[in-house]
Amino acid sequence: MDRAEKIVGGDVIDWDEKVRLFTTVIACDGEQGQLCAIKEFSRICKLAPDSALFGMVPILVELFRSSPPAIRDSTAFALCRLARRAGAPFCATIGQLGTIPIILGLLPESRDVLRRSLLRLLSALVAVDGANRVTLARNGGLDIVLDLISSCTDDTKKYLLEILSALAMLRGVRRVAVRLGIFPFLIEALSACRMISRMQAAHAIGLLGVVRRDRHMLVELGAVPALVQLIREGDRSVKLIASNALGIISSHVDCIRPVAEAGAIPLYMELLESSEPLGREIAEDVLCILAVDEENATAISEQLVRILRGSDEDAMSAAVDVLWDLAGYKHSASVMRDSGAIPLLMEVLLNGSVDIREKVMGTIAQLSYDAANRRALVEAGGIPLLIGLLRGDSEELRDYAVESLINFGEDPVLRDFVVEAFDIPSFVDARDRINRIRASDEYMSRSMRLLSIEQLTSDTELS
Repeated sequence: MDRAEKIVGGDVIDWDEKVRLFTTVIACDGEQGQLCAIKEFSRICKLAPDSALFGMVPILVELFRSSPPAIRDSTAFALCRLARRAGAPFCATIGQLGTIPIILGLLPESRDVLRRSLLRLLSALVAVDGANRVTLARNGGLDIVLDLISSCTDDTKKYLLEILSALAMLRGVRRVAVRLGIFPFLIEALSACRMISRMQAAHAIGLLGVVRRDRHMLVELGAVPALVQLIREGDRSVKLIASNALGIISSHVDCIRPVAEAGAIPLYMELLESSEPLGREIAEDVLCILAVDEENATAISEQLVRILRGSDEDAMSAAVDVLWDLAGYKHSASVMRDSGAIPLLMEVLLNGSVDIREKVMGTIAQLSYDAANRRALVEAGGIPLLIGLLRGDSEELRDYAVESLINFGEDPVLRDFVVEAFDIPSFVDARDRINRIRASDEYMSRSMRLLSIEQLTSDTELS
């Protein structure tokens, strides 16, 4: 049995001995022996512990750099095996040893099996290591990848999309994304790649979508349904990143309807009811954006009412946060009436925790600025509850109750319902304070209206 064969021989696996044999073969044997050793190493290395393989990395990279084509091609495959191991323990080391410039030099003229190995290796190296992405970008990797991807007709395009998604994590790459036509490829990567690359594409799209022009372009190119699908299929981390990206894209009136029509509202409701605090925060923000459209607001309110009927306090608190925002929209009266939210808010105000009750009162205070909502609050029995809060211990609840009652008192139709509150000392004190704040706000508003643009810019500190 020659030395190359001994690498895979034996009943008991002594990895240190196998590594020693491999090193000896590479140093002393001819091309055929080296080729056999590399192939056998590629076959069995997935069984070896990481600690036994780190010493092999410099040897393989040197073979990759300076060997004849047959050995170089087999070495590329072996490095790919190492780079794609669970946890990616070797990617940083492989990159630090100068592998990426070698790959870039070989890629343009490579074909078939070698190209596949090179692309799989490069994809693994940049997927998890930021320094490798920088190295790739600085060595002209973006141009090479775009040249290859534009003419690619086989399944290696998936690896090119993965590499591009990783590169798009770099700010410098995103800056040239529009000029170089990267958007369609990132959107394709949302569906075509392995999950880590789909997540990176979603992250990049979210960052690109901050720019209004880019946001419209992403929507027109099909980013919305691709992100919705990713939210459905991804794990916890992927859902958060894709949900955030979709929320950024939706943050313009022209983009709200396509997001809702793609089925996003139920997905954000699931996130709102999840145990993930960041997920609930994202869902709250996006649902408030989508609810700017009245049709969306109706669908959202119906789901929020369902949550309020449940027993999950965290989800109820998040639902009230969204209703609080909805209460300030011009279509709040019809939405709140049709969904049945106001009687449920009254119920939560009676039985909820202090935190939720304060949010409910903030919502009621906001609703009380609209005449139709005030009538709905009266019909739901809200006045006695508001007056009762004036004698409670929570200053925040009292202040919201006073704000609401002031609005009722200014309504000639409903004033008589609240007159008994006007003599309660806590109401008088809070009313005077709120009126002073309102007067101060109005004075500031009038003062600002009197300032012209020329006056604002004449001060050198402001110009």
